[in-house]
Amino acid sequence: MTLKIYNTLTRQKEKFVPIEEGRVGIYVCGPTVYDHPHIGHAKSYVSFDIIVRYLRYLGYKVRYVQNITDVGHLTDNADSGEDKIEKRAKLEKVEPMELVELYMRSYYEDMDALNNLRADISPRATGHIPEQIDLVNTLIDKGFAYESNQSVYFNVSKLKDYGKLSGRKLEDQESGARIEINPEKKHPADFALWKKAGSEHIMKWNSPWGVGFPGWHLECSVMSMKYLGETFDIHGGGIENVFPHHECEIAQSETANERPFARYWMHNNMVTVDGQKMGKSLGNFVTLKDAFKKFSPLTIRFFVLNTHYSSPINYSDEALDAANTGLERLHNTIRSLRERMESSSGTEGLEIWKTKLDGYKNAFEEAMNEDFNTAEALAVLFNLSKEVNSLLSMDEEISEGVLSEIELFYSTYGGNVLGIVTEKIVQNGPDGADAYKMQDDLITTLIEARNELRASKQWELADKVRDRLSALGIIIEDKKDKVAWRKKK
Repeated sequence: MTLKIYNTLTRQKEKFVPIEEGRVGIYVCGPTVYDHPHIGHAKSYVSFDIIVRYLRYLGYKVRYVQNITDVGHLTDNADSGEDKIEKRAKLEKVEPMELVELYMRSYYEDMDALNNLRADISPRATGHIPEQIDLVNTLIDKGFAYESNQSVYFNVSKLKDYGKLSGRKLEDQESGARIEINPEKKHPADFALWKKAGSEHIMKWNSPWGVGFPGWHLECSVMSMKYLGETFDIHGGGIENVFPHHECEIAQSETANERPFARYWMHNNMVTVDGQKMGKSLGNFVTLKDAFKKFSPLTIRFFVLNTHYSSPINYSDEALDAANTGLERLHNTIRSLRERMESSSGTEGLEIWKTKLDGYKNAFEEAMNEDFNTAEALAVLFNLSKEVNSLLSMDEEISEGVLSEIELFYSTYGGNVLGIVTEKIVQNGPDGADAYKMQDDLITTLIEARNELRASKQWELADKVRDRLSALGIIIEDKKDKVAWRKKK
């Protein structure tokens, strides 16, 4: 089976062949840190976390770069308006970098809670100003950029294939049709590489063209090429960034280096609320911290994985409730499996189950190799769970070898790859860990009380405790040297 990826650049699925055998370089546009992350961020960064996890599962050595935008992202997502971070810093009456530190910590807290792996390199735009100035100078020297009133713009009319990622034709972008006319520009579609900073602007640097700050598109070109090379394997981001952000990255990078930029372009689709994109600018977003008050982070991760990364997903409490129910079903099976392992031994039936699990493994890989189809991969786990539940419902002994092999499958594919199975599975929900621990403690306390009743030969009372636990779905197994318990299926 071969991994195939839908490439936005070519508009088709392609066999994935990395530049260097056994190694993959991937760059994903990170957050602009001026507020707490919302559900849309979960959709994006869980999607790319899965991609990185699966590439590593396939044996690739992956270098994952995800930037932090801490300057240059203006309120119109292009060349006009206020810097989003400066605007928020003024409202909160703090320094811009103070704001950045606050919301960057918030971002990592929420991504950790979602069980996203940290990127190998997390560069910040403000830490790469000299490299950005160098790239602007290169583009000026090559005749593709020009200075105007101490700002510098990329001249898109000199580039024959500008628009190849988004499919937009330059001649269709008439003056004033899409963007406000800027007298500094030779063509309305020209984009800023460097912007002159007014006296009120806080974050600004000296440059050959005067005091200013880098254009938003510049940072990703510089940081991706610095850490992955002038041509690298995968560039990822949200579908809303195809134009202008990623289109401009391609233009400036390929012009400067005279070689292809990223070979595969991958874009996750958006989260919607009542059919409308969720976003801070629209005021219809739900922060992850608020969502975590009602649903566990793993439930939100599971919710994201139920839809292909390139498809939109509609957010609602009802949809999260359904995801919570589905994940709890899967977790209940794994809990019961792990509990049963504590009192099992032997290897009888192992070869039969290894053959079965090989079939499930092939089905899982087949789903993931089709452009990371997580919804189909989840279906494989649930199909396995039906068979495992039937196995666990049998009264006869199940060998430790069989149970361990099944548990390893869940840990590998549900855990290492999909990130929804953890070493300690708790009930889903904001208080799930505490609730599950309390449940365990109460059962253990009742079993200890029954042991004391048996020790004092109060057989009738001991049997009542056992029968009441059985009615609640708890099976007590009196072993030679200990008392074990498990849940009925």
